[in-house]
Amino acid sequence: MLDDVEAPEAWYLGDLAECAGKVLARSGNGDLVFVGRSLDSMFDLLGGALDEGRALHRLPVSFRHGPVLHGDVPRVRELLTEAGVTPASLARRDRPVTFVDVVATGGSFTKLFGLLDDWITEERETWPAIRRKLRFVGVTIRRQTSPNVERWQQRAEWTRRLPASSVVNVSLDEDVWHYFGNWQTKLTWPFTLHRWREHLREAKRDERTREALAEAVQLVSLGRTKEVRRMIARGMDGEPALSEPWLRTLQSRLT
Repeated sequence: MLDDVEAPEAWYLGDLAECAGKVLARSGNGDLVFVGRSLDSMFDLLGGALDEGRALHRLPVSFRHGPVLHGDVPRVRELLTEAGVTPASLARRDRPVTFVDVVATGGSFTKLFGLLDDWITEERETWPAIRRKLRFVGVTIRRQTSPNVERWQQRAEWTRRLPASSVVNVSLDEDVWHYFGNWQTKLTWPFTLHRWREHLREAKRDERTREALAEAVQLVSLGRTKEVRRMIARGMDGEPALSEPWLRTLQSRLT
């Protein structure tokens, strides 16, 4: 599919690498699960940059179009299980699971948390053991900082059930945020509700998709270079978690 296809310029590379470094730093040493398609490029870049000891997963669901119906719940649970997330595994795992997605109002994270909460209750797993194993990192549009700015998690009641450090944000340049969230051509069809159930994985093969595939392959290759690995590591500079051995070790491996 890549014959005679030139990868588009990764004009956003510096912003993406810095953001990826901060996502890692604020992950709580968790295994990253990328929700939906918006941050496919971060998944690709980190897939090239990180060693095999750190798990990266995709959760191919979208919560943008209407409520989650009762009939969709089994399919969502299957997809979560494929990503290594079940009530039983959450209660017994050593490292947290950290969900990552672009965030505007937090609606997708709210629906995802609700699905997990219902599942945990149904399975009768111990919530106190699980609450410290769940983390959410929202990639938001960079705004002018102010103590009066209201963040999405302040309006979401469910976030109060988790430790304050478990729901955090990383800001990203507005143009880059919109490119990944709204404009970028993706390799897969949108994860609409019926596609959760049917689990359709067929690839698109039009010219724009071939260019998107070249872009993805290029990002994996860039992630393997010393220069980009160091860019990701520099994104961790100044992060409070650098006081913890796991992040210092990760930063050292990247450099």
